[in-house]
Amino acid sequence: MNIIRKVLCVVFVFQFVSCAELQQVINQLPSEGISNDQIGNGLKEALTNGITNQVSILALKDGFFENELVKILLPEELREVERTLRNIGLSKVADEGLKVLNRAAEDAVKEATPIFVDAIKGMTISDGKTILLGSDNAATTFLQKKTSEALYQKFNPIIKNSFQKVGADKIWSELISKYNSLPLTRNVNPDLTEYVTGESLKGVYKMVEVEEKEIRNNLNKRTSDLLKKVFALQDRQSLKQL
Repeated sequence: MNIIRKVLCVVFVFQFVSCAELQQVINQLPSEGISNDQIGNGLKEALTNGITNQVSILALKDGFFENELVKILLPEELREVERTLRNIGLSKVADEGLKVLNRAAEDAVKEATPIFVDAIKGMTISDGKTILLGSDNAATTFLQKKTSEALYQKFNPIIKNSFQKVGADKIWSELISKYNSLPLTRNVNPDLTEYVTGESLKGVYKMVEVEEKEIRNNLNKRTSDLLKKVFALQDRQSLKQL
């Protein structure tokens, strides 16, 4: 028992020292020749690039459907429905059912930009310093925490309306009815609006993360002097920690 306690104490002290060292690095950032405002503005630019270069593409036709990183597949309880429909010669119907789910997501993403812009404007100096020295997706995580609830509230009714507009509600009602009428199948009745809302949000943050990682790790993606200067500081700090 004494040995276990000693080990736990060592681990605790190590973690405490590590956190203290990280905070010390964060506090010393401006001494590297970069102001707090520059750090904040650089990170805001990186997030804005993620929205402009990646999220806006999702709002285009096939933005979800043709992107394997975020393409919305069927929920687990409907995959047996899809397999069954294909087995009985209704592959075209199953394909159309899958496509309309992605069309609804593409409609909803058009409403994301203003919410993201408000969150980016609200980034504080403290946020900026912590994000810069954080993980490869630290900025995306910040954005997700600040916007997920607002995006959900915006996306959900749009997806519901989109289902009605493109006929997805009718298509899936017929598909599920056909499946449920088959012998030896278990009836299903999933909430597709809720499911597609969740998958749409995952897709949006996934693409912001893609852009953030590119900027952090690919010098060619730092397309402005500010991005080069701010993320060069990240590079230097990473080297110091090796």
